[in-house]
Amino acid sequence: MDKQNKFEHFFKTRINSFRFAFQGWKHLIHTQRNAWVHGLATVCAITLGIVLPLDRAEWGLMVVAITLVWMAEAINTAIEAVVDLVAPNYEELAKVAKDCGAGGVLIAAIGAAAIGFLIFLPHLIDLF
Repeated sequence: MDKQNKFEHFFKTRINSFRFAFQGWKHLIHTQRNAWVHGLATVCAITLGIVLPLDRAEWGLMVVAITLVWMAEAINTAIEAVVDLVAPNYEELAKVAKDCGAGGVLIAAIGAAAIGFLIFLPHLIDLF
């Protein structure tokens, strides 16, 4: 493969990687009810962050919290898909895998909510 073809191949594979990633995100949003809850929480947190005078560090913590919840939901969805593929019938270990994945999302969501309270509560108290 000559230099031009390597260059084109590199960019084509990067573009495909992003395309596949967005397809995964689309699947997540279209098939997972909890993703809608996370989406609503994300919109609420960002809206509240715009309304209140958050500093850069607070915005950074919010971005990390939001990102971790979405990552956990995506990983949990992937775990569920693989488990369903390899164990279409009820298996106790399949249940454990799915429950642990869901538990990870719950942990991330509780952590994000705690970060939200720590960030927003002082601003709301000052407002009232």
